[in-house]
Amino acid sequence: MRRLTAEERALWRKVVETVSPLDGRALPPIEPLAAAPPTPRPTAAKAAPKAARQPKAPGTTLDASWDRRLSRGLVAPDRIVDLHGHNLATAWAMIDDRLDAAISAGDRLVLLVTGKPREGGTGRGAIRAAVGDWLAASRHAGNIAAVRNAAPRHGGAGALYIILRRRRAPA
Repeated sequence: MRRLTAEERALWRKVVETVSPLDGRALPPIEPLAAAPPTPRPTAAKAAPKAARQPKAPGTTLDASWDRRLSRGLVAPDRIVDLHGHNLATAWAMIDDRLDAAISAGDRLVLLVTGKPREGGTGRGAIRAAVGDWLAASRHAGNIAAVRNAAPRHGGAGALYIILRRRRAPA
């Protein structure tokens, strides 16, 4: 998943400002426009010490055994978040709340059910299309180790696995 550029964030902010919420509901918070500083690349032959390494972006930190077990549906989710019947605003609020609870409880695998596109539909649903950007920009991004498509037994194209980082015991 890639992050939005400053230009894309500014454009998105303009779009969001033209929207009025339904039935007095509040819009989810908008990401600030401040540009993220560029990530420095190590120039020395040695890698940075472990404590100084930057956390990897969601989706890049699983080993092959995790990916194999997930693709076969062999890992049972610790928590299931079903977004059927939600709109974009309520879906984002629910994801944020449930991820907060999952992290607090020490869960490792959250199954996020977004729903499949309608029959004959050519694209993804609005919630499924937005989930990647939401997770990357969320306050929980540092706790997310990876996001993967769910196995068919857990919803296939209509669901995602969110793998949370393991909590380290204080030293």
